[in-house]
Amino acid sequence: MSLKLDRESAAFTFKGGMLPMTVMELASADPEQIRDQLAGKLSQSPAFFQHTPVVLSVEKLDEPHLALERICAVCRGHKLLPVAVRGGADPVKQSAWALGLGWFPPQESGRARPLESVAAGEAPVADESVDLEVPPGVASGGRIFRGTVRSGQQITSPSGDLVVVGAVNAGAEVLAAGSVHVYGALRGRALAGIHGDPQASIFCRELHAELLSVAGNYKRLEDIDRRLLGTPVQVRLDGDQLGITSLA
Repeated sequence: MSLKLDRESAAFTFKGGMLPMTVMELASADPEQIRDQLAGKLSQSPAFFQHTPVVLSVEKLDEPHLALERICAVCRGHKLLPVAVRGGADPVKQSAWALGLGWFPPQESGRARPLESVAAGEAPVADESVDLEVPPGVASGGRIFRGTVRSGQQITSPSGDLVVVGAVNAGAEVLAAGSVHVYGALRGRALAGIHGDPQASIFCRELHAELLSVAGNYKRLEDIDRRLLGTPVQVRLDGDQLGITSLA
């Protein structure tokens, strides 16, 4: 009997962890308005909408009752997977539990960082940047960003290559119509060829990416050969699959 119980108790263990998670902060409770905005976002960043888990934050909504089931259906229709709700009155909490979602209390004031685009030409202090030459072959209309792309930031080059002379932190996102060059550690999400360019590539000095995408084809961290993590690599399309080549 003791041996049987020992075997059963080893079926799983609980562990704490800090998993990358995107928070979708709702400013409207109208499912149709949310649907329209998601459709626009999908055209900008299609690889992000590939079964990405999201937490629905309703802290900005002063409504005790929400059409939570419809909002979740809209998200799933755009390949986002709601896994939990943050904030809201008790009816919202009960609705979340009824839908099989988790519930988190409201975020403490001042701790949240919105996912925001940094305007072209704006660059923070380069506290973690590296002193490397930018490649001369950067596509016309490209952009150079000097400094660390911090969690919650999104840096975009909509008409050419994007060069980041620094690191990309976890929870950050870099996107380019052309190729993405990261002269530092890439821990966030990198999307190249966002308009469908199959010749685009991703280059980074140190690979730890949450998600890699070229022309809508993607790999997540768990799909990457562990031997390539922490090394300089090139990511490009090989047929209809992403290939990752070591540059070490």
